Amino acid sequence: MSDSQQPGSSVPAGNKPDTGFVPGDDTFTQWRNVFSILMGKMTDEGMEQFRVARDLRNESADCKRCEEQRDYLLQFSPVVRYLSDNIRQLGGDLSSHNIYCRRCTNRKAGGFDPEYGILLCANEMKDQGHLEDTMAHEMVHAYDHLRFKVDWMNNLRHAACTEIRASSLSGECRWAREFFRRGQWKLTQQHQECVRRRAILSVSARPGCKDKEHAEKVVNEVWDSCFRDTRPFDEIYR
Repeated sequence: MSDSQQPGSSVPAGNKPDTGFVPGDDTFTQWRNVFSILMGKMTDEGMEQFRVARDLRNESADCKRCEEQRDYLLQFSPVVRYLSDNIRQLGGDLSSHNIYCRRCTNRKAGGFDPEYGILLCANEMKDQGHLEDTMAHEMVHAYDHLRFKVDWMNNLRHAACTEIRASSLSGECRWAREFFRRGQWKLTQQHQECVRRRAILSVSARPGCKDKEHAEKVVNEVWDSCFRDTRPFDEIYR
């Protein structure tokens, strides 16, 4: 073993393993990386490096597009306008001044914070429909925070309930999106299974949750009452 090699490793010390990703913003390098992905020659780490580089390169354009679509939806989307009106009736205010479009480093579509408003991850938005679903999802959280006084930090049952309602009412679990975007091809109970799956994932990521089994238990405990609760809507429209 050479002096530059660490014990138990075939990679020389100080050298990182080849991920298949080649840094560079020129067209040739970008296509080289794309073909490397298509040929299965890029590792998961390399693909993440590729995505980060792409997000950095497109940050300004992504945020500008997100802001334009956000403003359009605030004015013309029936579900966004309806939720915004109901939030206003509860004393809240969500509009362009506290719905932010930003580049996110973790792979999520958005988030809600009671103190700051809504974050939309511009680099994760696939199209305007995806943005509309994300805005509606986070606005349901805002409504629940004002209407039901959600304890975000300490009560997993509260978190599970609002996640169930947000996934069910936002439209992100409607049949077409599940079928064409996520490859969920069941014809029955698809909406319920999508809502349950997404709620469990969200609860699993919270600090007070031990593991996926714990998240499933909490979601099951509140499922019946929270899935049936469609406020402020009369029923599930999307």
